Amino acid sequence: MAEQGDRQNGVVKWFNDEKGYGFITPADGGADLFVHFRAIEVQGFKALKEGQAVTFVAEQGQKGMQAAQVRPEGQ
Repeated sequence: MAEQGDRQNGVVKWFNDEKGYGFITPADGGADLFVHFRAIEVQGFKALKEGQAVTFVAEQGQKGMQAAQVRPEGQ
């Protein structure tokens, strides 16, 4: 399992465009991480698609570990 603060790979488990959040499954097999649209680093509409490969940094949030600095692979 990668340490907190290290960039990791994962796959979007699901993401709700209307509510602006979802979950990422880390490639290392750790627990799914909450992701909010504000953590997505893309231009324009910030959304993810189920099954999309991403990189991210795990950080401690108010309700547990969450994904930050989320970037779709190739960006």
